[in-house]
Amino acid sequence: MSQNILRHELIGLNLEVVKSTDSGLISTKGRVINETRNTLVLEKENGKEITLVKEISTFRIQFESENVVKIDIDGRLLVGRPEDRLKRKIKQLYSY
Repeated sequence: MSQNILRHELIGLNLEVVKSTDSGLISTKGRVINETRNTLVLEKENGKEITLVKEISTFRIQFESENVVKIDIDGRLLVGRPEDRLKRKIKQLYSY
C-alpha cells in the first residue's frame, strides 16, 4: 500500500505532519488543496492555507474507503511533479 500512495493523487486527502525539521509544523493538519514539485498546500480546519515543504517532513496521510487507513510517508519520496511520480521508479529508503 505504501508504494501505491506514491502514485496516488494527494489533492483532497487529509494529511498531518508527524515529523519535520521545522518543529513548528509538527501536528499541522488539513486537507491537501494543491501540490507542486516541492510543496503541498493544506487548508486547515480554520480555513487558512499553509504551504509545507515535502523534503523536510514526514506526513501521515488518511484514506477513507471502507475503513479509515493512515499511512506515514517520508516527504522525500513525494518530491517531484505529481504527474511524474507515476513514471518514476521507486527508490527504497527503508528495508522492510
